[in-house]
Amino acid sequence: MSIFTLLWILVMVCFGEGDAVDAPIVIAHRGASGYVVEHTEAAKVLAHAQGSDYIEQDVVLSKDRVFIVTHDTTMDETTDVEEVFPGRAREDGRWYFADFTWEELQKLQMHERTRKNGDQVFADRFPGRCGQRIMRLEDEILLLRGLDATTGRNTGLYIELKGAAFHRKEFGESMGAMLLKELERLGIRDRSHRCFIQCFESEELEYLHRECSCPFPLIQLLGRPLDETGVAKVATYAAGIGPSLELLATRTDDGGLRSTGLVEQARAKGLKVHPYTVRRETQPRWSGSLEETHRVLVNELRVDGFFTDFPDLSRRAMDELARKE
Repeated sequence: MSIFTLLWILVMVCFGEGDAVDAPIVIAHRGASGYVVEHTEAAKVLAHAQGSDYIEQDVVLSKDRVFIVTHDTTMDETTDVEEVFPGRAREDGRWYFADFTWEELQKLQMHERTRKNGDQVFADRFPGRCGQRIMRLEDEILLLRGLDATTGRNTGLYIELKGAAFHRKEFGESMGAMLLKELERLGIRDRSHRCFIQCFESEELEYLHRECSCPFPLIQLLGRPLDETGVAKVATYAAGIGPSLELLATRTDDGGLRSTGLVEQARAKGLKVHPYTVRRETQPRWSGSLEETHRVLVNELRVDGFFTDFPDLSRRAMDELARKE
């Protein structure tokens, strides 16, 4: 029995199965990345055990067109690639997944996201190397299927296309179209499978909608404000938006809270709203605590779901808020 299976059993005993609620859905951001190195097998197992409704898979492509679960097109901040392949950086000094085969990538170990100066992005998270290898999308899907079969759950996939334009330039083909073929190969074909596809690049989502007749709901990620006209355009190709938490609300001069109107505009166009990312360490400028962030999202803005680095804390907060209503 592996350490990760033992971890899963232990957390299931401590937290239970995390009964899902209708709304909002809890989306594990890169897995339970507040506790374990992002996008590792351990992070996904822990996220499942903590009752996540959906678990996120950021994906990029290897040189031999294997879908890899990782957040960046480069790997020097999250792996030991500089030690294993010291002479393989591009002219910009970065190591790209697109330059390595799947066989080569399996030689690397992952670690907490670390800047060039050696500082971790989140100082109090998982220290040092974690002994975890890079996963393929196929690996993660099979892992979650197994856990679902064991528990009777139905955990959704939430796949983000990273660097779609970059990959189109590298491979001469739509990354999204390649993903649909991969999902088809793995038996994921229609909306009977719980699967969202998200991207910051609207051109890729529009291509998936219009040219590929994508069978899965598409989510337009937003890092900047979007006016009513922009929301209306998104509604022509997507099922929802994934805005930064900062875009949802502001503080008034008297200390009150005011919605920016983005959630209401999206709802008027029939779009789901899945903002990112709830964290224990930092809160959006409109919130003074993790408790307030959860309360505003769930009870005031009434979003359809949200991304969280701490699925257990978000699940527990939602259950508590539901009991108070």
